[in-house]
Amino acid sequence: MRHIDKIYINGEFVTPRGTERQELVNPSTREVFATLALGNEEDAKLAIAAAKAAFPAFSRTTVQERADMLQRLNDAILARTDELAEANILEYGAPRMLSVPRVQLAAMNLMISKEALEEFEFVHYIGKAKVVSEPVGVMGIITPWNASYSQITAKLGAAIAAGCTVVIKPSEMSGLQTQLLTECFDAAGIPAGIINVVNGLGATVGAELTRNKDVAMVNFTGSTRVGKEIRRATVDSMKRVTLELGGKSPYIVFDDADFSKAIPAAVKSCFSNNGQACVAGTRLLVPEHRLEEVKQLARAMVESMKVGLPTEADTNLGPIVSEKQYNQVQHYINVGLQEGAELVVGGAGHPAGLEQGNFVKPTVFANVREDMTIGKEEIFGPVLSILTFKTEEEAIEMANNTDYGLGAYINSSNLEKANELATRIQAGSVLINGAGFEMKAPFGGYKHSGIGREYGVHGLKDCLETKTITGYDLPM
Repeated sequence: MRHIDKIYINGEFVTPRGTERQELVNPSTREVFATLALGNEEDAKLAIAAAKAAFPAFSRTTVQERADMLQRLNDAILARTDELAEANILEYGAPRMLSVPRVQLAAMNLMISKEALEEFEFVHYIGKAKVVSEPVGVMGIITPWNASYSQITAKLGAAIAAGCTVVIKPSEMSGLQTQLLTECFDAAGIPAGIINVVNGLGATVGAELTRNKDVAMVNFTGSTRVGKEIRRATVDSMKRVTLELGGKSPYIVFDDADFSKAIPAAVKSCFSNNGQACVAGTRLLVPEHRLEEVKQLARAMVESMKVGLPTEADTNLGPIVSEKQYNQVQHYINVGLQEGAELVVGGAGHPAGLEQGNFVKPTVFANVREDMTIGKEEIFGPVLSILTFKTEEEAIEMANNTDYGLGAYINSSNLEKANELATRIQAGSVLINGAGFEMKAPFGGYKHSGIGREYGVHGLKDCLETKTITGYDLPM
């Protein structure tokens, strides 16, 4: 049994003032493998004070100095790739084939911020004015359990590039991953107070970050419900907020697409990250007259995927992160059946032989209506809902008929049409014909999927204030 007893404040691993402990549970076995000491409001205040004290000097560092810091952080993470990957498998249930790429993505985020920093013009001129971009101040970073490494480094990279000091509140369910990543931060030799990490609950550490007057900005990724709570809590202090929230992304396959490629890709999109991805294409929209073909292709794709222990090299889908999340996914599967959706493959309960962990049968429903619960609400598990349309216009209306607007996917052999329809979809990212995400490009959502953008130059800009100076060239 491992005991993680320290948090990271002002360049040191210190014992938290908080006395609560969190059990860390292996989602493959539901066995406790470690405990985590949780900080409280006092710990958050100490971390904020350290970040505030470090800000004046750090905000005046040069582009080269900050670029060097980002490089050192990248190198420190890559030096412990294997150990970080094993923690991701153990604590989160990430399949082995995906664990190393997750660590590499975390490191790459820092290099993307470095490139944006080196290319950014912090001073430019408009008419007779000098326009200066300056760091916003102390940032509170609050991250989820489904992508702990990459979420932390994407936000941290932008903050470092801008010249902001940070207090990070990671998910308490990611304690081992957080510990190892924080050790990488410490090894990178970043000056004290620039990076602070406080494990703790949202109701304690998170609440302090959102209300403390010395925190200038909160960058949060998580549920829409919590995002709304954070936005309300920051009103009195007029904090800047960047919120990347939930999604119910449409995956539209038009009649002229190659269904033999598009439908398996759609299933894979929905089940990415063990089905726990906010941008997953969880609503598959297809022409009504091709539904039977779609069901066959979807069933075949699911049956070809291995659900199993994440430690095994050929596993495609590992367990859901926690028993609570497992039960939530089971609830949605049962609601889908009760509301009359057609079960194509999967269903309630564990896959055979995997009853000991939080394993879910990858599930596909057909004949889902827009008013059904599984067609509207974010499930955050490997559950795909197939809806049908008669016309392209109806497909676009269905795609936009949601409170969310994080991502969308279009498949069509007519590239001109696909590009035109992409402009009509209310989503922060639209991927055409199986394209992947461009990690240098802005990422964020419309509507209830969030506020602001992350990654690359847009993530850097979100961490900056803009100042206009006139008379800068006028002698007395």
